[in-house]
Amino acid sequence: MDSFFLFPLLTIVMAGSGWLWFLLVLLGLALVGLIWWLFRTCKRCKELPGTPPAEEIQPPVMEERISSVIQVVPDDLKLIEGIGPKIEQLLHAAGIQTFQQLADANVDTLRKLMLDANLRIADPTTWPEQARLAAAGAWDQLKTFQESLKGGRKVA
Repeated sequence: MDSFFLFPLLTIVMAGSGWLWFLLVLLGLALVGLIWWLFRTCKRCKELPGTPPAEEIQPPVMEERISSVIQVVPDDLKLIEGIGPKIEQLLHAAGIQTFQQLADANVDTLRKLMLDANLRIADPTTWPEQARLAAAGAWDQLKTFQESLKGGRKVA
């Protein structure tokens, strides 16, 4: 069946018909143009599966990049006299992860946090001062200060 269509075509080409050559070249250019257009407009060809289109991708804000790279390593807040595991979990839930954050915390805010959690025994009065020493790495001074405390409270 192929030779049925191929034979007349070859006969015309061999006869030297110029207009047939022109039509074949035109058809070939149209085919190349169509393929080029399909690859250029095909979204599936441009994108990998599972990735959003290029128009939807926005560069992250610098702060988001920094915060995703820098992770806060929580300090062991139980080293502060008067803070046990339960209070440490409560402080972590309130966003206080490090000695510096505890040092910067307001005593009244800490006290309210303890009262809201029904921890009336806990007295956060000296926690920021202890945390300042711990954040500075003054462990000897912290130990001396803690020896003067009783249950995290200053002894009169």
